[in-house]
Amino acid sequence: MASALTTLLTSPGAGPHAHNGRNWKGNGHVRSLSVTCKAKDAESGESGAIEFAAAVGGLVANPVIGVSLYALKTTGCGLPPGPGGSIGAAEGVSYLVVAGIVGWSLYTKVRTGSGLPAGPYGLLGAVEGLSYLTVLAIAVVFGLQFLDKGSLPGPLPGDQCFG
Repeated sequence: MASALTTLLTSPGAGPHAHNGRNWKGNGHVRSLSVTCKAKDAESGESGAIEFAAAVGGLVANPVIGVSLYALKTTGCGLPPGPGGSIGAAEGVSYLVVAGIVGWSLYTKVRTGSGLPAGPYGLLGAVEGLSYLTVLAIAVVFGLQFLDKGSLPGPLPGDQCFG
């Protein structure tokens, strides 16, 4: 995608150090100045793989949390454990993935002044925004649950929900 851009400046008046048609050395000969600008290719290397994995993880985790929050609001319990605990595990891992994306985003914002890079196909940027909306939804639903029931269900299946 991004490639090296090379520009040769060969005219006598070109360049920041040119003076009266002479080059910066002042010897009357025009010397070519080579400027190379290399942009980092976000889709290559290790960082591209991490961004892609985070985007895919966020695309899976955010809807799982949406279903979990819906179940919590309508039944007072999270998702059922499922066969071998797989649904409950997916729910717990999804909360961790979203927390990780938001934490990574906040760290990057503090360090660089901007959020996460757009990532491959702009998915990481979309997942970042969706994760912030999910955190807002978590705060709202957990707050409503606490006001209605006086507590939140525990992270492990208990008698209250799946006993």
